[in-house]
Amino acid sequence: MKNTFGNSFSVTLFGESHGQAIGAVLDGVKPGVELDLEKISALLKLRKGALAFSTKRNEKDEFKIVSGFFEGKTTGTPLCFVIENNDTKSADYSKMKNIARPSHADYTAFLKYHGFQDYRGGGHFSGRITAALTAAGAVAMQILETCGVKIGTHILSCGAIEDRHFENYESDFSALSKLDFPVLDEKAKEQIEARIAGARKNGDSVGGVLETAVTGFPASVGEPWFDTVEGVLAHILFSVPAVKGVSFGCGFDFGKMVGSEANDPFAIENGKVVTPTNNNGGVNGGITNGMPIVINCAVKPTPSIYKTQKTIDFEKNENTDLLIHGRHDPAIIHKASVVATAATAIALLDLLSGRFGTDLEIK
Repeated sequence: MKNTFGNSFSVTLFGESHGQAIGAVLDGVKPGVELDLEKISALLKLRKGALAFSTKRNEKDEFKIVSGFFEGKTTGTPLCFVIENNDTKSADYSKMKNIARPSHADYTAFLKYHGFQDYRGGGHFSGRITAALTAAGAVAMQILETCGVKIGTHILSCGAIEDRHFENYESDFSALSKLDFPVLDEKAKEQIEARIAGARKNGDSVGGVLETAVTGFPASVGEPWFDTVEGVLAHILFSVPAVKGVSFGCGFDFGKMVGSEANDPFAIENGKVVTPTNNNGGVNGGITNGMPIVINCAVKPTPSIYKTQKTIDFEKNENTDLLIHGRHDPAIIHKASVVATAATAIALLDLLSGRFGTDLEIK
C-alpha cells in the first residue's frame, strides 16, 4: 500500500481510525526551522470544525514529535508526529463489518486487502487520518512562510449558496486562520449553516466547493508534462477524503468562454511581470507564472447518513438494507478546508524543494 507523497519533501501517513494512534513521517524537512507548536495545535483545532456541524467524537488531537526536532528546531532528519486515538466506539461497527456502506471504501478495501483490513470507523481510509495530514501540512506551511508563501481556503459554495471570492488575500487569510467555519461573507455563512442544520435534521448531509489561494509563490516552478503544478496539486488533493473534483483558475467555466475572455494578458507593473486577470490560476504550461495560485475542490456530501439505504453484504453475497448508527457529520466541507490548505502546502513545498533544494535558497 502506497502511503507516501512527495519526492524532495515527502509525507508518509500511518494508523487507523480506531487504532492506538495515527501519525505522519516527514522527510526532506529543511533543517533549522523554529517550529511554532501552537500554530500546529491551532490548525488541528480548526480541522475539528464547528462543533454544531461536526461528529460528536471528541479527540483532543494532542500530538507528540518523536524524531527530527531538537531544541525547538527541525534537525533535517525524518520528523515524526504521533496523535493518539482516545474516543473510539468500535462496537458501532462490529455488526456491519461485512456491509458495504454506500460511497465508503468498505467494499473496495475488502477486495484489496482480502478481509484483513481494520474496518472500524473506516480504518486507514477514515477522515480521521487527515489529522496527521494536517499536522504535516502545518509544518510545511511554516517552512513556506519563511519563503514568503501563504495559503488560505474557504467554502466557496454549498448548494446554490455562494460565498464571495478572495479579495484582499492578506486580510482574508488572517480572518480564515481564526474561523472554525471558514466563510468570508457573514450572510453566506448564516445561509450555509442553516442548510447544514436542515440536512442534519433530516438525517442527511451536504457537500460544497472549496476555494484555495496561494500567494508569494515564485514563478518558474513546475514541469511541462507529467509533473505540472496542477498535476502535483491534484494528486494530493484527490487523496483528501470526499474530494471528487479539482480545478484551477476558471476551471470548467473555460468551457463557456471564448479565447478573448479566457486569456490573461501580460503587463509590467512596478518592474514586475503580472497578469491583470488570473483566469489560469497562476499557472501556464504547468509552470507557475508568479500570480496567485487558485484552486477549487468539489467535496461530496458526507456518505454516512441516517437514512435506510440499499446495499450488499459482501461476505454473504446478498442484497440488504442499511441504517447507519454512530457519530457522523452532516457536512465535512468546513473541516476539509483546513485539510485542503495542509495538502496544498505539502505539495508546494515538495515542488519548491525539487526546484531549489531542501534548504530552499530561492534565487
